[in-house]
Amino acid sequence: MRRTAAVTTIFAFGLIFGGYAQAAEIKALVSTAMKAPFGDIAAQFEKATGHKVIATFGPTGPLTKRVADGEMADVVILGGESTAALLGQGKIVMGSNAAAARGMIGAGVAKGAPKPDISSEATFKAALLNAKAIAVTDPAGGGSSGVYFSKLFEKMGLAETLKPKLRLAAGGPNGYAATFVIKGEADFAMQPIPELLAVPGIEVVGPLPGAFQNVTTYSASIPTSAKEPDAAKALIKALTAPEAAAIYRSKGLEPG
Repeated sequence: MRRTAAVTTIFAFGLIFGGYAQAAEIKALVSTAMKAPFGDIAAQFEKATGHKVIATFGPTGPLTKRVADGEMADVVILGGESTAALLGQGKIVMGSNAAAARGMIGAGVAKGAPKPDISSEATFKAALLNAKAIAVTDPAGGGSSGVYFSKLFEKMGLAETLKPKLRLAAGGPNGYAATFVIKGEADFAMQPIPELLAVPGIEVVGPLPGAFQNVTTYSASIPTSAKEPDAAKALIKALTAPEAAAIYRSKGLEPG
């Protein structure tokens, strides 16, 4: 009988990690865009090893601050330059960090709704100007895409023009920008593609074009505050194993 993909992956993880004499409880702080794939990989890791993973998901900015302030965590997965910054502060175990996945920013609309043309830089700019309302993450919340769009709109010279059109989401798994689209309060939403896919009823139009795209690498690492560094190392191995690649791709990411 053919194994399902999930069972095959669990079996592979079991071969990689083997059994553990004592199960550990691993505390993880995970950037929102990694929520869906992390959940799948962690569940398979738990079955293969006997460890328990307790994850908190949120925008990269606030999670980075929590680690910088000394909060205990065994694994952190952060986007962009946050891991490098924490390494520089001595908050991450040197050599423990590994690129888990890469993600692009995209636009999404309600299924069946007209799709803006974002196929080129010119049509993307026109789509922004023609929209009645656009949903993005509030940069004040520390979400990496919200901070990015704040800078991008300034660079495009559209910050003041777009300001009254913006619908700002809180960020995190309970504050996706795409929820404004589902409620009919925005024409389209722009955020990391995995976050668009996480909202039922949203259809991804595509990635942002050319120079307006921002590819984020999500790195997994072990904070110096970790209580279970050996189990954390095993979890990072699972997150970066070849068997995890299909999971990342199914959630709108590419393996790191």
